[in-house]
Amino acid sequence: MSLAHGRTYLAIPGPSVVPDAVLRAMHRASPNIYEGELPDMMPDLMRDLKRVARTEGHAAIYISNGHGAWEASLANTVAAGEKILILATGFFALGWANIARARGIEVDILQFANGGTFDLARVVQTLEADNTHSYKAVLAVFVDTSSSNRNAFQPLRSILDDLDHPALLMADCIAGMACDRFEMDEWGVDVAVTGSQKGLMCPPGLGFVFFNDKAVEARQRLKHVSMYWDWTQRIAPEAFYQYFSGTAPTHHIYGLRAALDMIHAEGLDAIWDRHATLARAIWAACEHWGQDGPLKLNVPDPALRSHAVTALSIGNPLGTRLRRWCSHEAGVTLGIGLGMGSEDDPKSDGFFRFGHMGHVNAHMILGLLGAVEAGLGALDIPHRAGGVTEAAKVISGV
Repeated sequence: MSLAHGRTYLAIPGPSVVPDAVLRAMHRASPNIYEGELPDMMPDLMRDLKRVARTEGHAAIYISNGHGAWEASLANTVAAGEKILILATGFFALGWANIARARGIEVDILQFANGGTFDLARVVQTLEADNTHSYKAVLAVFVDTSSSNRNAFQPLRSILDDLDHPALLMADCIAGMACDRFEMDEWGVDVAVTGSQKGLMCPPGLGFVFFNDKAVEARQRLKHVSMYWDWTQRIAPEAFYQYFSGTAPTHHIYGLRAALDMIHAEGLDAIWDRHATLARAIWAACEHWGQDGPLKLNVPDPALRSHAVTALSIGNPLGTRLRRWCSHEAGVTLGIGLGMGSEDDPKSDGFFRFGHMGHVNAHMILGLLGAVEAGLGALDIPHRAGGVTEAAKVISGV
């Protein structure tokens, strides 16, 4: 007998849970794309989208996933044959690097530990050595969805300013935006990218690029940018279709409008606080379980942990066994151990992840943790019982 029948819970780090209000907004007949409600909503939608990134700059929407946003960010700022520096603390910075290489961009990578953060002395040393300013951009991931670490961008801005280095500072905020506090303008980020399917609580399909006037100037010096990726018309469209370089993602726009309404009704500060509290509850449960067993948080330092995703190790093959038990017996889907493989565990069977981003609340997190604790017991995986109780203490403020 399985107890998984009923509404399932997708507890992976994206796609995240889509609110009923967003689903209802999308459930409509195909709209008029020439005039009326849909074109008329775009100026306010773009304004409210930029509020989530905390920028007064520009925003462009692409019909894509986060990989498309990566491509758009580079297509408008760095030419083939030019060079960028990537600071990697997990799997997804390396993915951005692959996009750059495929565009003919020369890539240097400073590799740091999964679950750690930047060694700023190495960053300074590398940029100091670039006395000809060959690096056109410094790219890093704000929250790495695989390792679950969170990186600070203010120190990177300070380093570039102190060295008077003109490179653009670019941030992948795909996992962190609208979950972890991100202040694009205040932190001096020139380009930031995200997607619709995580903190923005929509189905996958939209990529977003936010950028300032310095990035606009970088675009202007490029001789060739493909018509689709070029953000020039998207930020100053003369016709509705130019927002999207073609037919609009009609139903996604309605869903995004509903999601932005929910975000701004709650308030970003309240959203950040909610995510922080629920993340601490998860950490409390995991640390308690791990006292008498193999379970460990991938990021040892709580100050470096994301409030949107938590990566865990439990030993090969226990991660895969626990994920399958939770899915088949409890209707809860956990994230795979993406990018965490090693010689001893090439398929990352000893890892799994919790996604706790976007439309999540206390009872969803406590239900997730209850299913996991049941799975630990059912599979005879050593652990200290009572992790859910420890999580409840965090949520209740005890």
